[in-house]
Amino acid sequence: MHKPRFNEQIRALEVLLVADDGVAEKLPIAAALARAQEQGFDLIEVSPKAVPPVVKIGDFGSYLYRLKKKEKQQKSHSKQTEVKVVRFGFRTDTGDLDRLADRSREFLGERNMVKVSVALRGRELSNQQFAVEKMKKFIAGLEDAAEVDQPIKKQGNQYIVILRPKK
Repeated sequence: MHKPRFNEQIRALEVLLVADDGVAEKLPIAAALARAQEQGFDLIEVSPKAVPPVVKIGDFGSYLYRLKKKEKQQKSHSKQTEVKVVRFGFRTDTGDLDRLADRSREFLGERNMVKVSVALRGRELSNQQFAVEKMKKFIAGLEDAAEVDQPIKKQGNQYIVILRPKK
């Protein structure tokens, strides 16, 4: 976070002073500084890129505190989505598949993406269509909570699909 400029650090010749009630007036920097010192506060640059820069009168320490608090709150609301992996084999039975579907539903409820993979070994590689059908059936069971982000594709000796939570 960059610190906003205040008092003598403000370099503009003319500023737009915004009062607490929302009234804005154009003033030379010296007049705005004098008004801030008269009230016993600092002159804080709120929007440095505006022409002329927007400033307001207030306590610099409390302004910084509010900025940090606001930034922290925004950071807490922006959760990074993770990709959770659910794996099952060629011969995984319906009970285990139901458990994995419930687990996937939990991940999707937490707004995470789910990567589902079916691994094939040995002779299982000769019956790949069965693995694809099993994967499609698994995805169909999650249709209420998920939509396909990346379709089923083969990666080495396994099939993968990536699901994202429904909006």
